[in-house]
Amino acid sequence: MDFLGFLIFGVIAMGAALAFYGRNRDPIEQDDSDPDHHTLRSDYQSGMGGGNVTTWKIPKDPQDYAKLFVPDTKQK
Repeated sequence: MDFLGFLIFGVIAMGAALAFYGRNRDPIEQDDSDPDHHTLRSDYQSGMGGGNVTTWKIPKDPQDYAKLFVPDTKQK
């Protein structure tokens, strides 16, 4: 029972440490140089140094956004 209690305490302590350090992290920087686009960011960490960060620029204009879904080969 001692090992199980130590293991549970360790998991709770690591979760508390991550929550504490996560709240002090700087917010994601916004790119205000292009007022016609939103910046979307997808960030995931899989542990042990793995993970991925992807950033997309999406037009704010609904018509420009809809044009992203029309294939280039579409006849006009």
